[in-house]
Amino acid sequence: MPVTLPPVHPGEILRDEFLQPMDLSAGALAKQLNVPRTRIERLVAQQSAVTPDTALRLARFFDMSPQFWMNLQTSYDLKVEAVAKAEEIAAIPVMTAA
Repeated sequence: MPVTLPPVHPGEILRDEFLQPMDLSAGALAKQLNVPRTRIERLVAQQSAVTPDTALRLARFFDMSPQFWMNLQTSYDLKVEAVAKAEEIAAIPVMTAA
């Protein structure tokens, strides 16, 4: 039986892979991004999603692509939704080619 890993929230990646190694607080990052401190605090607490605006700002600050951040968010959203709607989705018939 395959092992299914839980979805990883983009805020967890931001906190564990970027902020902690750089010894940077959410508030300090928010100041650098020119956004409200609560936006980054809620993101790293996994209470809110990465928005396109936040993705653009994070990408600029960390010198990377905004697609990285948006892809993390999309992947997380799809995995969460797949679990929540598993039975409903499974009940949809599969169209086969004639």
